[in-house]
Amino acid sequence: MSTEVEAISDNDAAAEALAPMAPLRLLAEDAVDLQIISAALQDAIMRPVDISWEKEARRLTIVLSRFCWECGGTRVMAAMQFGDVEAVKSRRLPRAPEAALELLALDFEPTEAPGGRVILMFAGGGDLRIDVECLDAVLTDLSDRWPARMAPTHLDDAPSDEVKS
Repeated sequence: MSTEVEAISDNDAAAEALAPMAPLRLLAEDAVDLQIISAALQDAIMRPVDISWEKEARRLTIVLSRFCWECGGTRVMAAMQFGDVEAVKSRRLPRAPEAALELLALDFEPTEAPGGRVILMFAGGGDLRIDVECLDAVLTDLSDRWPARMAPTHLDDAPSDEVKS
């Protein structure tokens, strides 16, 4: 009997995770707003070919597969767009167009107000720096959600009692 109850609970959880939900749409105009977007994009996956900088339009667009932490084990295609972009530089990112990039976090470093740098930090130590005249970023979901093959995992820091003096 308990196995049957567990199976029903698992089915209910899976159905709930895929229940219709309004697409996520977020706007960032300051560092606090960007931290909310950073949390929503933690563990997003993309490829270098999914990053498009339109220099003349001063716009950078990134299409990515976002892990839906708020939805419980699903992914969704999403797009992040930055306006008022002055320059884009990468450091230690793979150049192969189909290479997988896993986004860890976004940060904003202010320069001359209201400008600054948006830093996208990736697993493996690479990053993408976006110099902006002012922070103008939008994140929006583009597709229906689908079950994730696996949930992202993060290595914990070493316990403090293992630190040598």
